[in-house]
Amino acid sequence: MTDQGKINREGARPASLFERADAAFGLDPRGNGLKLPEVPAVPQPLRRPAPAPAAAPAPQVQPRQAAPAPQPAPAPAPEPAAPPPPRAVAFNGPFARIDREHLRDGGLIVPEDPVTGLLEEFRIVKRELLADARTGASPLARRILVCSPHTGEGKTYCATNLAIALAAERGLEVLLVDADVVKPSITDRLGLAAREGLMDALSDPAILPESLVIRTDIDGLFVLPAGTATARDAEYLASNRTADLLDRLTEGAPDRILIFDTPPALAASPAAELAKHVGQALLVVRADETSRAALEDAQQLLSACGDIKLLLNAARYSPSGRRFGSYGAKGN
Repeated sequence: MTDQGKINREGARPASLFERADAAFGLDPRGNGLKLPEVPAVPQPLRRPAPAPAAAPAPQVQPRQAAPAPQPAPAPAPEPAAPPPPRAVAFNGPFARIDREHLRDGGLIVPEDPVTGLLEEFRIVKRELLADARTGASPLARRILVCSPHTGEGKTYCATNLAIALAAERGLEVLLVDADVVKPSITDRLGLAAREGLMDALSDPAILPESLVIRTDIDGLFVLPAGTATARDAEYLASNRTADLLDRLTEGAPDRILIFDTPPALAASPAAELAKHVGQALLVVRADETSRAALEDAQQLLSACGDIKLLLNAARYSPSGRRFGSYGAKGN
């Protein structure tokens, strides 16, 4: 028990802690006991002034920086100028006049003569060839091979008439190439003297092909003879030199058409070799003479060309009134 709970023997209640404290020190706030003497006030001059509350440090105001002047956007780097398109080589071979009477005697188109049925036929043929040549994305479409399965089917006759008809187009240059190195006949058909030509330029890289091209007096018509035949003509045609030579003749010349008169496809290899370098092939067959088997074999040999058309020559009657058609890669 605590002292508060004890009762002395006389029965008196013991003094509480507060009472004892009051008795000893006079500190009981409930009583009127002895009070502690008041501490005299410290004179004002001796009073230490209370320290002033420390002022909060003034916020550091950063000097306002001027906004940087806007920098001009850097000028875009100029795009590199596209290289100028290659310029077409100019044909600068010898000049020759073509005897118009010689053309008439050979049954060919004469530019100055009145319009004939023959001219109209080749106008129809050239329209189809020109349409494909002008829509083609590469110069290949402007290179046209004229061939036949066998001899005597009229390939040279058709190639020559086609070249004359094409040359009548305004602004068009037509180069008729005699690629029948086995039996060249283009110069004879036109009444021109035989000269150096295609095979000479292929066998000698120092010879520029444009220097061998004959400029004729038929506006727009040029002729490249077959040239000097050798025992290695097939190898020359199969070499990379052929592609380089043809590129030189057609590069940068969108208005230039090349017509190749080649040997018969079933008689010699040049037609199959040149088919790799052209975009269109015209397969001439003679009505009532060329067999279907020969036609299919020739078409197979020329299959490196993606567009083979069929030209029916010497037809006496056609129920549709048309004397030519298409055959080969275009599904005709």
